[in-house]
Amino acid sequence: MPTDATAVVDGRFEIGEGPLWHVADERLYWTDIPAGHLHRYDPETGDVERFYEGESVGGFTIQSDGSLALFLTEGHVAVLRNGDMETVIDGIAGEEGMRFNDVIADPQGRVFAGTMDMDDFSVGRLYRIDPDGTITEVVESLELPNGMGFTPDRSGLYLTESNANVIHRYDYDEETGEISDPETFAELPDGEGMYDGLTVDSEGRVWSALWEGNAVVRHDEDGGIAERFEIPAEFVTAPTFGGESLADMYVTSAAIDADPEDEHAGALFRLDPGVDGTPEFTSEIEP
Repeated sequence: MPTDATAVVDGRFEIGEGPLWHVADERLYWTDIPAGHLHRYDPETGDVERFYEGESVGGFTIQSDGSLALFLTEGHVAVLRNGDMETVIDGIAGEEGMRFNDVIADPQGRVFAGTMDMDDFSVGRLYRIDPDGTITEVVESLELPNGMGFTPDRSGLYLTESNANVIHRYDYDEETGEISDPETFAELPDGEGMYDGLTVDSEGRVWSALWEGNAVVRHDEDGGIAERFEIPAEFVTAPTFGGESLADMYVTSAAIDADPEDEHAGALFRLDPGVDGTPEFTSEIEP
């Protein structure tokens, strides 16, 4: 199959997810959710390090001091700093049997965090976690909340609802952190796979990974698919920008349920997207 991507780490990760470029470390970080592992890749040397093993990490953010805020199971949130874990939130009522899935820091250091039922993809919620640990449920019912990203002018938040195969756009108030007035930004036609992780480039265009779709797609301003980049893995999970000037795109994938002949299933890929990214916001969540 023709491909636009190169496998830079061929690790057959069960569900590689949530890739983020750590500006200070100049390395790409990502999670393997079922394994309870966090990894980082140095593109300069090609070195790969597993630096965390423990509770399943559904998503994470990079903090302003370089530490990581980890979003775990049943509403558990912790900060990983210099190898030490410190709990911020013990758990969230009603999240028993759930886990965090995808998360994003906002311009004020808050984190929007989706949760999902591990057995029933029709059950999910979106929370906002403030720097002081205050928890606000902002969307009470979602069918597998997933990738998120902000518009360049910070007036909108994109949110993927994977099981419904829709990307929503919410009005976003940077001062208060409130979101409102959702509208459909994009819907994926039947047979194209399922929307998974998401990122936004420097031109304000939305990129989405296609689970069971072997691709990452770039949407135009009206939500149509303008470009498609083939990935040599069936279960493509999330894109992010990284490297010098954020000119590279890194893409995670999953080996879980993959055909044994899918030789790059679960790999971390790199491709040339033809456009730069913008730095992700950092969180300020503290114990």
